[in-house]
Amino acid sequence: MKQSRIKRKLFGRYGNDGLIFKLVLYLFFIGISFIFLYPILQMIVTSFMTLSDLVDPTTIWIPKQFTFKNYIRAFEALNVLKALKDSFIVTLSSTAIIVVSSAFIGYGFASYDFPFKKIMMGILVAMFLIPTILMSIPTYVIYQRLNILNSLKAFIYPAMLGFGFRQTIFILIFYQFFKDIPIELREAATIDGASELKIFFKVCVPLALPAFLITSLYAFVWYWNETGLALLYLSEKYTTLPMAVLGFRTLYELLYPAGTVGLEGASETFNQGVQFAGTMISILPLLIIYFVAQKWFIEGIDRTGIAGD
Repeated sequence: MKQSRIKRKLFGRYGNDGLIFKLVLYLFFIGISFIFLYPILQMIVTSFMTLSDLVDPTTIWIPKQFTFKNYIRAFEALNVLKALKDSFIVTLSSTAIIVVSSAFIGYGFASYDFPFKKIMMGILVAMFLIPTILMSIPTYVIYQRLNILNSLKAFIYPAMLGFGFRQTIFILIFYQFFKDIPIELREAATIDGASELKIFFKVCVPLALPAFLITSLYAFVWYWNETGLALLYLSEKYTTLPMAVLGFRTLYELLYPAGTVGLEGASETFNQGVQFAGTMISILPLLIIYFVAQKWFIEGIDRTGIAGD
């Protein structure tokens, strides 16, 4: 009797509810998590290493001497305060415009029938399948003719008209949310004398708050990390933090030429510790936003899945 009880505890009744199964499952997920976290953990540790630790093969995880000089020099070389200001200007303005316009477009597709609706939806999906890099040169020529290059207009105007960065996915998310709202709610509001705008803002928007949350977070992350289009359209007027990281080595060596910080050559001056410190600075705002909004982010994803059923 005692042996059967121990066996049941170890293996469970159905083979997937015992301690051994749970232990194997937890070890599996811990291993998968470590695979994804390993590069970030290694980057964090390396960013605090001195040059002597970097060239010491016995120093792997725990630096023998912690140093903040890598972050101080990276902060100065990247001109972080200006880069952060430019990043937030570009990202917040573009995110706000693309989310609002996507909501209106998605609501229009979900609530109204009009000629060529299915064709337009097909074109929308087809545009999403076209790689952004293929559209960059034609759009650059168009923006040049419209005289909107080297300004936020190159990001804001397309977002207003439904052609923003990866905007199709946002439109489809709003379309699915608004489509699942019972038509009786809109009809009841119409009977009460509500206008179309009032129905949208008072009835539909509150029910679609998870869609607004998830699209805002995704748009913020994508616009923040975007460097190719930013370099192409914004040029030197706005230097976002990821753009500064692209030219980090050049900026650093201009500020700290070889021999000015007690090292022998430029190749030694710009080391992996400094490089990883600059990278950590560039992703730190996103990490903070994620940890602060983690609860609402997960709830938004869950609600998105429910709305898509």
